[in-house]
Amino acid sequence: MQSYNQILIGFLCLIGINALVRFVLNRLNIGHLKAHGHEVPGVFADEIDSETLSKMNEYTMVNSRMASVEDLCEDLFIVLIVLTGFLPGLAGLIESYGLHFIVSGLLFLLAASFVMSLIGIPFDLYRNFVIEKRFSFNNMTLSIWLSDLFKGIVVSGILMGVFIALFLSIVHYAPDMWWLFVSIFFILFQLFVMWLYPVVIAPLFNKFEPIEDVEVRQGIISLMNSAGLNVKGLYKMDAGKRSRHSNAYFTGIGKSKRIVLYDTLLETHKPDEIAAVLAHELGHWKRGHIKKQLALLSLTSILFMYITFVLVNWSGLYIGFGFEKVILYAGLFLVTLAARPVFFFLTPFSCILSRHFERQADEYAAILQAKPESLVLALKHLAKENLANLHPHPLYAWFYYSHPPITERIKEILGRDVTGKT
Repeated sequence: MQSYNQILIGFLCLIGINALVRFVLNRLNIGHLKAHGHEVPGVFADEIDSETLSKMNEYTMVNSRMASVEDLCEDLFIVLIVLTGFLPGLAGLIESYGLHFIVSGLLFLLAASFVMSLIGIPFDLYRNFVIEKRFSFNNMTLSIWLSDLFKGIVVSGILMGVFIALFLSIVHYAPDMWWLFVSIFFILFQLFVMWLYPVVIAPLFNKFEPIEDVEVRQGIISLMNSAGLNVKGLYKMDAGKRSRHSNAYFTGIGKSKRIVLYDTLLETHKPDEIAAVLAHELGHWKRGHIKKQLALLSLTSILFMYITFVLVNWSGLYIGFGFEKVILYAGLFLVTLAARPVFFFLTPFSCILSRHFERQADEYAAILQAKPESLVLALKHLAKENLANLHPHPLYAWFYYSHPPITERIKEILGRDVTGKT
């Protein structure tokens, strides 16, 4: 067992505070839903009946309880790993073989990351085959789930292996400035994955076919021309093989850019609504949100890597987590582990920025189509089909929501004319 010290106690306290804040926010959210869940918001009066509303509320509460249990188990799992001395033991075992720094670090970081990921597997299984099935969302068979799990482990293992090996190479060969070079490499690697995902990774899991519906295709092309964008790839994804949830997204960079529509979206939405959803996504491109997010990511990665550079050379970090000596690659994992509860408290700040971007994208979509009612109808149908929470607690939404609450979002769209004025 680990000997207690200030570093360890501080880490455990942060984990405990995280759990307490999550508990309070969840209780507020569920309490707010119980108090107002019987009320159909005015903007949904023509869309939601009492039976559907009851189902939406139940889905929210079941998922909330599930998320609370999962988060608590993850916290306890991390505490168990730390207090049992698993990490020093793993590092000691790898060090005993006298391998090169890069090889040792690769083995340690991959093994530690794999162990950390195990806790999420049973929850994913339960979520899909109990909760999602109960609410008629899940269409996935156990064989598909196992295949996705296996392919996910292989793909993430390869990508992580390449990233970690190059990361450690930079650390090894540029010991005084690696924090800066790694930051640059991290951004380049992110761009590479963004390019790779739609053409290599995504097709491993789903089937992508050109959109055959002439009306939908022409509407999308017309929309793209109006926005001054040229994206040649218009694809339908067989999402319905796994879930009834519907969505659409832009993905890729450069020549790998493509528009992807869930087959469930095509089956349940009219062409104008589909165009409105895509117009919203176009808004993110036209307002430069991806570039701004990359710029912010670059700045934060440089800051984080510099802090990591300082901490991994501080012996107190290792003593706090039961290590007898400085092992640089282990220090990298310890910093990431310690940062988890810290980043939790930064969640509202990233969400505030995200909600600002979403409002701008909504505004752009309403202007581009010159008929905001199409976007409103699309959002109403998506909320109904996906059983969204129509009554989130304001504090909960402020802390967690990357999008404005759906009723608030619709009111803002309806309150803005096609010129973007309110």
